[in-house]
Amino acid sequence: MDLLSIKNPSFLKGLTNKELENVSKEIRQFLIEKLSVTGGHIGPNLGIVELTIALHKCFDSPRDKFIWDVGHQSYVHKILTGRASEFDTLRQFKGLCGFPKRTESEHDVWETGHSSTSLSAAMGMAIARDLKKESSFIVPIIGDGALTGGMALEALNHIGHEKKDMIVVLNDNEMSIAPNVGALHNVLGRLRTAGKYQWAKDELEVLLKKIPAVGGVVAATAERIKDSLKYLLVSGVFFEELGFTYLGPVDGHNFEALFEQLSYAKKTEGPVLLHVITKKGKGYRPAESDKTGTWHGTGPYKMDTGVFVKPAIAPPAWSSLVSETVRKLARQDDRIVAITPAMPVGSKLEGFASEFPERMYDVGIAEQHAATMAAGLATQNMKPFLAIYSTFLQRAYDQVVHDICRQNLNVFIGIDRAGLVGADGETHQGVFDIAFLRHIPNLVLMMPKDENEGQHMVYTALNYEDGPIAMRFPRGNGIGVPMDEKFRNISIGTWEVLKEGRDAAILTFGTTIPMAMEAANLLEKQGISVKIINARFIKPLDETMLTKVLQDNIPILTIEEAVLQGGFGSAVLEFAHSNGFYQNIIDRMGIPDQFIEHGDVDLLLEEIGLTTNEVVKRLMILACKKQQRA
Repeated sequence: MDLLSIKNPSFLKGLTNKELENVSKEIRQFLIEKLSVTGGHIGPNLGIVELTIALHKCFDSPRDKFIWDVGHQSYVHKILTGRASEFDTLRQFKGLCGFPKRTESEHDVWETGHSSTSLSAAMGMAIARDLKKESSFIVPIIGDGALTGGMALEALNHIGHEKKDMIVVLNDNEMSIAPNVGALHNVLGRLRTAGKYQWAKDELEVLLKKIPAVGGVVAATAERIKDSLKYLLVSGVFFEELGFTYLGPVDGHNFEALFEQLSYAKKTEGPVLLHVITKKGKGYRPAESDKTGTWHGTGPYKMDTGVFVKPAIAPPAWSSLVSETVRKLARQDDRIVAITPAMPVGSKLEGFASEFPERMYDVGIAEQHAATMAAGLATQNMKPFLAIYSTFLQRAYDQVVHDICRQNLNVFIGIDRAGLVGADGETHQGVFDIAFLRHIPNLVLMMPKDENEGQHMVYTALNYEDGPIAMRFPRGNGIGVPMDEKFRNISIGTWEVLKEGRDAAILTFGTTIPMAMEAANLLEKQGISVKIINARFIKPLDETMLTKVLQDNIPILTIEEAVLQGGFGSAVLEFAHSNGFYQNIIDRMGIPDQFIEHGDVDLLLEEIGLTTNEVVKRLMILACKKQQRA
């Protein structure tokens, strides 16, 4: 069929299972072709094709609510709800979002990009449905990796207690981004091999009723017998003990089995958990055989071979630079331990894990636990390195405040993907960390200008003994500078002058330094001399250097690829005010007070006015103000 002609999922209602299988094949081929050009979350979506089709055939979206946990597995849902024609723009500037988006379609009832939120959202929707006396099915779809998140477990506990009607679909592919870890993962492993529990219960009841004379009497006590059968057949009754009716496990690629179990679920009162076994990457050999999470989300690739399209020669990735520096230092210090919340591949910790398996801990999707575990290690004179994306560090904010910083513990937080990340959009832009970390006592926060300074900052952090220290670094690759052979310590709270100037000063750090240097060079040609300062320590500020610049009474422009409210520029303003520099001209550039959508980073920077031309314009305006005052 023509996938581009789909307007809504109602056409599925009249199709036979054989016809649905053909639709599945066409959707898989469509995704493989389109994502080879745009990149995207191919593994999760190839694995959920039949399940998504079955859900849309059995339920009536948007009256019935589908809540996709994490959201990176929503591509099939988008195709079936009329958005196939937009896939050439997937994750591109002003194009189709890679996650559910309420403004895109009435079928997207919940937006997400972080895991483990679907069950709580579903509970809210179920309560609203009942209060309004409406009739609809609430169907959260959550992966086995996301189910290990603490928020999901909190929601399971509450849902089971309230006994609200809800069908939780557990999409179990034994993977999140990387292979899953934890005791709950092992419970699911036992359930996968336990057989069809619901089928066995029903078959037993039918059999009992066929026994002459006593069958009816025995059947009347079937619930007690079925409960005993539950303990006999199922290795672990975790979900039923929480108050759910457990159905499955069922083959998530078999329409007949899916329809049978979904029919049971729709007839069952109270919360139901339908355990569906799927194969991540199904239908595309490179993705299907992936054991490390490489094919969870990718850039463009060659469709026939699965080879990723990358520059032939490129500087090292920031994640790799940081993790490999930690690895080198771990060879001389056996107190260094690496921790990641389900991101060993993204954080490039495979090498560390291979060399130091006893000192590498992937705790699963459990950012709060990861942060407090690091704090616990630090109390015992260990040196924990917590590798975490900026966007996921948001989920561990209280633990950073309460457990790490309040106790002034020596934890090194590597804040990966700091700044704009591009294609993943609003939920993943790492632009809030400065604002929510800068005000916490005891914490040192820094960002290097290049990979050479980055390796020295890692060395500095792992030798720092006076409390917590965090280093921001961007997504992508370094800029290709020469690397020093020996590590050196960088004095905490010290900035450096990259270019002298007499008419104005730019204070910036990290990814915006090249922009500042380019603007300064352009202004030099117009007779405006600009000092460029690498403000590599966001906290503490280099108060000596900053005081000198303020005393020079030249206009100051701060630039940061982070939110302006509460950011680095705010810190400079606060310092100036607190120290009596009331008349100084200070301007700030950064991320405005809005969520930044998906797209190429350069295009996003252009849209929000964080560009070289804007720097030049701002500095010329500041220079004019200075002349007017003179």
